[in-house]
Amino acid sequence: MAISLDNLRRGKKYRLRNYGEEFDFQVMDMPEENVYRVKDLNTLEYYLLHDLVKYGKGKDFDLEELDDRA
Repeated sequence: MAISLDNLRRGKKYRLRNYGEEFDFQVMDMPEENVYRVKDLNTLEYYLLHDLVKYGKGKDFDLEELDDRA
């Protein structure tokens, strides 16, 4: 089920689909309102979530929380 970017919480893990690409990330910090510093769960890189959606939201845009269970 899709959620809004406004519902992201520090420490939670999410999956973002946009323009045919998929990103799994964890929110690490929120230094300002609506600015999210995230860690990619596959590459362990840090970046701002804005970088993933700066070119818009495609028809396939989906954001969902990942299950914390192992």
